[in-house]
Amino acid sequence: MAIAIKSIPTLKEKEAKAFNKKAEVTFSHRATVDFSEQVKSANVILQKAKLR
Repeated sequence: MAIAIKSIPTLKEKEAKAFNKKAEVTFSHRATVDFSEQVKSANVILQKAKLR
């Protein structure tokens, strides 16, 4: 049995503009994550295992 393909909803005019505005605001305020501590601990583990 085949599964019916659902149509993808399309944003138009006001909704599309609101979506783009929210996306731009979210993208500009995105946080950066510092993984330096995790990298250090991974390097220690790899050195102990003689893989690095």
